Amino acid sequence: MAKRKYTRRTEAERIAELEDKIRAIRKRMESKTRKDAPVLKEIPKLKRAVQRFSQVAIDHDRQDLSNTCLAFLAGLERAAKDVPEHLRQTQEQD
Repeated sequence: MAKRKYTRRTEAERIAELEDKIRAIRKRMESKTRKDAPVLKEIPKLKRAVQRFSQVAIDHDRQDLSNTCLAFLAGLERAAKDVPEHLRQTQEQD
């Protein structure tokens, strides 16, 4: 059996990895403190329901309705990621 080769990470690589973890934790912390967090928690439920409807539409030869549903979901996810200006201002004041 061949001996395994190990590659040690440099200090810069370790620092970059830790900074990525810090960014992820900060992002998670900010998402929990958003005032619209209850709305964002309902999105996965809505997404499942719309995807179920989309599949039913495909099963019954209504690809047009299915495509509309999928486009709606894409727009919804994009809008959910953005913080509205009025919420951004209230978060900065807190």
